[in-house]
Amino acid sequence: MTYRRSTMMHILLLGATGRVGQRVLARALQDDHEVTAIVRNMDKISLRSDRLTLLQGNACSAGDLSGVMTGVDVVVSCLGTDGGTVLTEATPLLIAAMKAADVSRVVTVGTAGILQSREHPGLLRFEAPDTRRSSTRAAEEHRQAWALLAASGLRWTVVCPTYLPDGEAQGQFRAERDFLPDGGTSISVGDTAAFTYRVAVEDAYVGCRVGLAY
Repeated sequence: MTYRRSTMMHILLLGATGRVGQRVLARALQDDHEVTAIVRNMDKISLRSDRLTLLQGNACSAGDLSGVMTGVDVVVSCLGTDGGTVLTEATPLLIAAMKAADVSRVVTVGTAGILQSREHPGLLRFEAPDTRRSSTRAAEEHRQAWALLAASGLRWTVVCPTYLPDGEAQGQFRAERDFLPDGGTSISVGDTAAFTYRVAVEDAYVGCRVGLAY
């Protein structure tokens, strides 16, 4: 499935070496958008294009982020927690860099744990007593990043997939604002990337979390 937009965009992509990020990058280049990607390890990106600018850097560096915002239409962040505090370190720096450059649109990839619980109103899924998570550390990182975005005044979207196995895009899945689609248990990396890309280029689902599942 390919999503196209009549005008080409300049996309700043963070997390381009990850499972979702690599597929978002491929789709953006396939549709001839201009992409700037900040990566820590250049060797992890095999795609090359005259519309791709690869920069070695760190999303947790204010200087690296502020130096690449000129002319950006939308920021897509596929950063994960990386077993630490990447999200809570990078998100405030990203918000500041976007505001300084007058860039307003950002789409990030989160986790279904920060969606609202259907069974326990007022709680997030990872906070609910029936959660199956052995650890909530990563979900708490995502929650804090979402809270920062929600308070930022930016035009944000957090894409929240449930269990994320490898797999190609099938094109048939469910998306729901702020909740996980009822009974959903998985969504492939391919479909998550396709949806994230679609949200970015179509400027959809602004100001909400979006649960994804088959």
